[in-house]
Amino acid sequence: MTSETIIPPENPEYTEIVTQYEKKIYDLKQLLEISRSLCSTIEFSQLIESILYTCMGQFRVLGAGIFVLDALDSDFYQLDKNYNGMELKSGVNYQISATDSMIQFLAKSDKLFTLEELRSVLPPSSNFEPISSLNPSLIVPLVQKNHLNGILLLGERITMPDETDYSADEKEQISIIASLASVAISNASLLERSSTDMMTHLKLKYFFYNVLSDKIDQAISQGLKFSVVMFDIDFFKRFNDTYGHACGDYVLQTVAKITRSCIRSRDLASRYGGEEFTLLLDNTEKEDALTVAERLRTKIEQYDFKYENQHVKVTVSLGVTEFNPETNAVTSPKLLVDQADQALYVSKRNGRNQVTFADSKLISETKLPD
Repeated sequence: MTSETIIPPENPEYTEIVTQYEKKIYDLKQLLEISRSLCSTIEFSQLIESILYTCMGQFRVLGAGIFVLDALDSDFYQLDKNYNGMELKSGVNYQISATDSMIQFLAKSDKLFTLEELRSVLPPSSNFEPISSLNPSLIVPLVQKNHLNGILLLGERITMPDETDYSADEKEQISIIASLASVAISNASLLERSSTDMMTHLKLKYFFYNVLSDKIDQAISQGLKFSVVMFDIDFFKRFNDTYGHACGDYVLQTVAKITRSCIRSRDLASRYGGEEFTLLLDNTEKEDALTVAERLRTKIEQYDFKYENQHVKVTVSLGVTEFNPETNAVTSPKLLVDQADQALYVSKRNGRNQVTFADSKLISETKLPD
């Protein structure tokens, strides 16, 4: 007589429990990866982008957006460019005063809301239009220690045939991600404030050097090119001496504003010190860098600087250098900035209000400091 292994029939309850635990483990792994990603992203705009894409992928929504406080201006929560896949309506001002009754309510809330739910609990005076016009499927306050760090909006959902609403598990996962996002936004805002010049709202010198050092390492390993521009305001002392330091501040702030308008979001502008500025132009070769520098020079020269009914003439002198893995593969951020500085010096020596490129002869004269 032969013996046979008898396999007991599957227990449906046991199978269901195993399936639930497997899903819990998978969700926890996902949350761990999301936590690592958010904690390792300290640059504000990249963090917001990461939160948006995470939410869109995790919760199958067609769009997402976040109202956040400007790191340098805490008067308004604003959408600005912090959205993806959502359509903005013309005529709607997408900012909410930090003193609005809705903000006060959400700062004390640990709930998620649909449009109808939030509308039903808000005072009639609340500025609800910036949120309602985006028609979100869910509104998620990003709260940390009774402080509202942002308002996350999830757009239209991609639902399965048997789905009608967010499940309890999904809402729990959204709440966890909201808590992680709130802490990450708070940390990124703190870094933004500590690394930014409060007068010009450009980055500080030390932050510029940190980013430049990373960019050099990346360019060496991947064989990339990029450019550095250094410029300063011609005869800046005259503005302070003739019109007072308030005029000098106005000139600095306006030059910074024009500078931001001339570069892309992935480029970096800094106030190097006094009236000196630096630019890091990502993935930009010599000719394009010279074009950017000349555009900046022209815009500043043609801008009507008007201070207390006085028309003030402002020009800048600029120096440009290119990191090239074949011809100028320097490993020192200081040396690269020195090359741009030497080119700037040539511009000033030759009459100011012009752009000079750090060619091979000029580079050969640029030495590392002792």
